Amino acid sequence: MSNFFQNVPSEAAVQMSALSGLIYDLREDRKLLLKQYDAADETELLAKITSGEVAEHPAYDHYLGAKMLADTRETIREQLRELLATGL
Repeated sequence: MSNFFQNVPSEAAVQMSALSGLIYDLREDRKLLLKQYDAADETELLAKITSGEVAEHPAYDHYLGAKMLADTRETIREQLRELLATGL
């Protein structure tokens, strides 16, 4: 197996590794929030709250948390894409 970071400057490699780890953590935390309600995504959870299928509290707080985690993950993914494109 080749070393992915072999020709990458060490500072960029450290940043890539940190961002990748953070993306993973955000994704897994979001999954845990949604799993409690057997929801595939925030839209489905909100629909369950609106229909009364699940209690508003704490489900709405979890909906907001899952949405924030997803938004933050996308922001960090964009940062990682920029880092991969520039190499720094």
